Amino acid sequence: MRKAKLHRKTAETEIRIALTIEGRGKYEVSTGIRFLDHMLELFARHGGFDVKLSSIGDLDVDQHHTVEDVGIALGEVFDRALGNRRGILRAGYFVMPMDETLGLAAVDFGGRAAAVVDTKVRAARVGDLQAELVCDFFEGFARGARANVHARVLYGRSSHHKIEALFKAFARALRVACSHDRRLSRMLPSTKGLL
Repeated sequence: MRKAKLHRKTAETEIRIALTIEGRGKYEVSTGIRFLDHMLELFARHGGFDVKLSSIGDLDVDQHHTVEDVGIALGEVFDRALGNRRGILRAGYFVMPMDETLGLAAVDFGGRAAAVVDTKVRAARVGDLQAELVCDFFEGFARGARANVHARVLYGRSSHHKIEALFKAFARALRVACSHDRRLSRMLPSTKGLL
């Protein structure tokens, strides 16, 4: 089983994460932002990952540091758990319907960080989350995981559904990208010789 732990402490946040990639979708999440907790809980369930995550941040300033740093830390713990990345599919995508909304996510653990995110959310807040920070979460994950992350809502009405569709699609895209390909079990999924 591929597992990793991470403790990330800055002047703004302190985050502890334990991840099992081949998990059962179990989670214990506490970030101080309930809507973000909800998204990370469904991320664990839909990805089949076991995630234990606690974050203490300067929420008295605003939510930015917490949301971005949780994304970075989650990306870093995936990077650790994947190790040398030999034998993984490396890339994955998923298109997720959420009632009237359709979201898609594509991920490539190719060793370079890039993120393109379009939530189509116009509301300032969804639940207790500053909605614009969803982009910062995915950008942080891309940096921490050394991955490309593309997440886009194609259409929808509900802001809640738009963000939820992206997190579910992202989880399922990651599940594919992290999967082992038995035929290529000893190979690095790159012609460059390194990721």
